[in-house]
Amino acid sequence: MRLFVVLFAATVLLSAQADRIEAERIRPHVKFLSDDLLEGRGPGARGGLLAQEYIAAQFAAAGLKPAGDLGSFPQKVGSFLQKVPLKLVEPDAANAHLGYSIAGQNVGLKWLDDFIATTHRQLSKVAFDAEVVFVGHGISAPEFGWDDYKGVDVKGKVVVLFTGEPPSSDPSFFAGKALTYYGRWTYKYEEAARQGALGALIIHTSPTASYGWQVVRGQSRPMPQVAYTPGAPALELAGWITSEAATKLLGAVNLSVDSALAAADKRGFQAQTLGVKVKANMEFRVSDINTGNVIGMVPGSDAKLKSEAVIFSAHWDHLGIGAPVDGDVIYNGALDNATGCGMLIEMARAWASMEPKPKRSAYFAAVTAEESGLFGSKYLAEHPPVPAGRIAANLNFDSFSPLGRTRDAGMPGAERTTLWDLVQKDAKEAGLALKGDTHPEAGGYYRSDHFSFARAGVPAFSIGMGGNFVAKPAAFTPERMKLFGASYHQPSDEYNDDWDLSGMEQFARFGVTLGVHIANLDTLPSWQKGDEFLAAREKSGVR
Repeated sequence: MRLFVVLFAATVLLSAQADRIEAERIRPHVKFLSDDLLEGRGPGARGGLLAQEYIAAQFAAAGLKPAGDLGSFPQKVGSFLQKVPLKLVEPDAANAHLGYSIAGQNVGLKWLDDFIATTHRQLSKVAFDAEVVFVGHGISAPEFGWDDYKGVDVKGKVVVLFTGEPPSSDPSFFAGKALTYYGRWTYKYEEAARQGALGALIIHTSPTASYGWQVVRGQSRPMPQVAYTPGAPALELAGWITSEAATKLLGAVNLSVDSALAAADKRGFQAQTLGVKVKANMEFRVSDINTGNVIGMVPGSDAKLKSEAVIFSAHWDHLGIGAPVDGDVIYNGALDNATGCGMLIEMARAWASMEPKPKRSAYFAAVTAEESGLFGSKYLAEHPPVPAGRIAANLNFDSFSPLGRTRDAGMPGAERTTLWDLVQKDAKEAGLALKGDTHPEAGGYYRSDHFSFARAGVPAFSIGMGGNFVAKPAAFTPERMKLFGASYHQPSDEYNDDWDLSGMEQFARFGVTLGVHIANLDTLPSWQKGDEFLAAREKSGVR
């Protein structure tokens, strides 16, 4: 009977603390972080620095301890900022020239309309005339018996390829209909560099990329990169071309974009030299970036378990100032991801006010450079405040709808961890039906900051809203979601005072509840048997 009373009291206490999170407390954070004053929160830019300082000030006001470069627990002094060594690479649009030499004829491509590109070697000038090889999906996956680079030498050449991976309904072959990391554009560049390619051009189609060309155009802005290590594999030129531009290129060997993709999808695909040369002449401005992750922590209450932690994360960066759309050059990033940051601040405040505190410590990390390739979270996962083997979980928050409360939630990847039973239990108690990944072919799991922690072996996933909104007609959701989808990575992603933030309140409360339950577990969670991240977890010492 006494145990029941204790557990009931603990549940009531947790509910009371979570209930301190209110929509109208989240609102001013979202509104300020997405204001034009912050100029789209570009890493290293004035607006990005303002965002960092604002979040650090909110963490301090909430009573969190600094956990940045000199503030890792149990130290008592230091900074909320964990500096992330990045370079800013900005293409010079006036000197961005790319074209083909086909059968003695030169075909020029137009910047933004036909191609975008950057340099991963962080050179001030890239100029070459190199042969082109079509390498299908550009995948080398021996565990699946697949190698698009088999029998071809691409050293010093430019590879042309598609995103995505061979289609399959067999879950044991590239995870079936779900996209694996092999299908992501980041992997394509990494593998091309490992193979010794000089450059790589990804052929864009909306079905293979899962987004339109307007999203790719957004990558033409100044982009942060991890500082290049001389001698490491890296591409001189990494870019995208439209399907129309690719048609001219593939036509040299009588391939269309559709026929080339069909060939790439078939087992036994053979890379093909196109008899075409790519001529590049581009200039870049390369500079150091002053940016970092903002990290605060709340110590745990258990003498032993407080050396372990739960990490909550949300990226504070967006696209900064970019190409004008209807005269607007500020990519405010209100939904993506001022919403997640506003929730993170309020979850941190609620956690810091708890008495007694959960057993494990909690870290709240607003990370930089997500939009450029998850660089901030990658750096944090590689330089964590506690070793990866002592991190119980990472719960990530990225882009929330302003349409009110929902009856459902999406947490793809949670089922891959040993936390799944707890996630289902907490969701049920919160009145949330768990829906699976509605677009597994898009590889969403590999596109947000939790992935950085998963690669380090930490059980990690994003907590997301569903689409079944309370008190909304059936036609409401698809119409509004289509509108928000059109604003993805566009200047139109702006805050509006009529937004209903009660759904953000709902999911911030859920995140705190789940986080507390994880922080109080007797043993550290892991990955399910056979999962791709289990080996990294076991390597960190968790069995």
